[in-house]
Amino acid sequence: MNIIQAIILAIVEGLTEFLPVSSTGHMIIVSSFMGIAHDDFTKLFEVCIQLGAILSVVLIYFKDFFKSINFYVKLFIAFIPTAILGLLLKKKIDALLENVEVVAFMLLIGGIILLFVDKWFAKNETRAENTSSQDVLDENANKEKSIDYKTSFIIGCFQCLAMVPGVSRSAATIIGGLTQKLNRKTAAEFSFFLAVPTMFAATAKSLWDEKELLMKSTDKIDLLLIGNVVAFIVAYLAIKSFIGILTKYGFKVFGYYRILIGSLLLVLIYSGVKLEMI
Repeated sequence: MNIIQAIILAIVEGLTEFLPVSSTGHMIIVSSFMGIAHDDFTKLFEVCIQLGAILSVVLIYFKDFFKSINFYVKLFIAFIPTAILGLLLKKKIDALLENVEVVAFMLLIGGIILLFVDKWFAKNETRAENTSSQDVLDENANKEKSIDYKTSFIIGCFQCLAMVPGVSRSAATIIGGLTQKLNRKTAAEFSFFLAVPTMFAATAKSLWDEKELLMKSTDKIDLLLIGNVVAFIVAYLAIKSFIGILTKYGFKVFGYYRILIGSLLLVLIYSGVKLEMI
């Protein structure tokens, strides 16, 4: 991997990690097209740069991460389902990661679902618009009340769907929040918060498993540093933009994008183009 490839992968990570478009799917696609899909360092790099993306969430929502112990309890409860299933189904999940058709179909199916999400949960936004002025004065308190332990756990269960490559962790958790009558903004923000322990745990485990490779790659530390910086900056901008787009336009634009990418992948696959997995 060279510095240009590292920057491109970091940009893809930063752009897609918190959007409902599947970061795993995009990383697989981009790595494959750049011809570095089977490079061991690339796999390690793609794990390490998640740390940069995580830090962008902590910076944007800094106050939320220090407002109460209850906040961390809810995140822990939401994280439990993914932690358990991740350990139990690791081999099956790894097998799915080797199937590019799964990514393509999940991108397509997920895109179709996103076309209807706004209509299905329109009442959530109406309810938010009718919130009293007194509640608006204390938005953080209102969000604390709307996300209880049960809601946190259910959102965590939805996150498990993202173990299938191409589903999108962001889309799954936001829709999970919408099923619990959260509005789009609140559901998206909780999805960002939940990404921190989820991605940190996945990153820590992968780094521990690949510690020998990490020690052998000391000559490429500059690529890891650059990758994290780029992922941090791009993720920061992506999160800021996503909230505005989601609040104003809803999910349809992301649905059409997923359908386009998923369809393109299927056309390439069935045309005989070989796409290698990471």
